[in-house]
Amino acid sequence: MPDKRLSVVVTRRLPEAVETRLSELFDVTLNSDDMEMSREALVAAVKTADVLVPTITDQIDAPLLAQAGEQLKLIANFGAGVDHIDVATARQRGILVSNTPGVVTDDTADMAMALILAVTRRIPEGLAVMQKGDWDGWSPTARLGGRLAGRRLGILGMGRIGQAVARRAAAFGCQVHYHNRRRLRPEIEEDLQATYWESLDQMVSRVDILSVNCPHTPSTFHLMNARRLKLMKPSAVVVNTSRGEVIDENALTRMLRAGEIAGAGLDVFEHGHDVNPRLRELKNVALLPHMGSATQEGRVEMGEKVIINIKTFDDGHRPPDQVVPSML
Repeated sequence: MPDKRLSVVVTRRLPEAVETRLSELFDVTLNSDDMEMSREALVAAVKTADVLVPTITDQIDAPLLAQAGEQLKLIANFGAGVDHIDVATARQRGILVSNTPGVVTDDTADMAMALILAVTRRIPEGLAVMQKGDWDGWSPTARLGGRLAGRRLGILGMGRIGQAVARRAAAFGCQVHYHNRRRLRPEIEEDLQATYWESLDQMVSRVDILSVNCPHTPSTFHLMNARRLKLMKPSAVVVNTSRGEVIDENALTRMLRAGEIAGAGLDVFEHGHDVNPRLRELKNVALLPHMGSATQEGRVEMGEKVIINIKTFDDGHRPPDQVVPSML
C-alpha cells in the first residue's frame, strides 16, 4: 500500500505548470479563484494541512500558529520575504519555514532601474500627456528630466538585489554608494566600484538617487523616517522595490508635495495595497502595484523552489531553503 501523500494547502493561484506538478506529487488544495484567503480559511488550513504554501498577502502570525494542528510541519513560503511569517513562533512549535531566495534578483533589479529611469526622465508625465491626447508637439524645454550618468546612486541594503542594482547602475554611468548592515568584502566592493558608508545619514545627504533594497525587520521599520528624509537633497529621488514599511510613507508624501524631494518611484507601500491617496495625485511619482518580481520566468522558478523544499522535507531531509530566526 502506497505511503500517504502530504496534504498541501496553497493560498493563492500559482502558475499552471507549478500547480500541475504539485498535484502530481501531493494531496494538494488549490485556490482556483485567486482571492486572498480569509482568516477563517487560513485557520482551517493550518488545522488540517501537513504543509502550508502562503504568499506575502497571508499573515502567518503567532495567534494563527497557535491554532495549527500537530500535523503542520512545514510552511513553504512562495516568495523570498518572510516578514509576514512569525518564524520564531513557528520554530518553537516545531514547524519549519522555507522560502524562495535568489529567484527574483534580476527581475527586481530590472524594475528598480525602470523606476529610476521613469522618475528621472519624467516618463509618467509623458505617458499621461499621450494617453490624454494633450501633446501639442515637441518643445526644447518641455518635460526636461536629467541624465543618469554622473549621478550618485545610494543603495540601502547591498544583498543580492542591491548588488544587481549596482551593476546595472554602473552601466548607466552612475557612481555607486551603499549602506549595509555589514560591509562587503573588498574584492566585491572593487568589482562593483561601490563606496561604503557606515553612516546612513551621511550617505543619504549626499546621493542623488536612493534605492531601497533592504528587507523589512523591526530594525528597518521606518529606517527612512521624516528626519532622515529631510537630510536628502531637494533634487534627490527615492526608489523602493523592497518593502513599503522601510519608508515613512506619510513623511515622504508631505515632502514630495512640498518639493523637498524631487520624485519617487514606488513598487511597494507601507500599508499594502492601501496607497495614500495624496501620493497618487502627484505628478513627480511613478507608482506600480508590486510588480518587481512579476515575470513569468520568476514565478515558475519560485514555484519550482517551493516544490523542491516540500519534496526534500517529504523525503526526510532539511529543506534547502529553510529559514531560521538568526537569518532575519
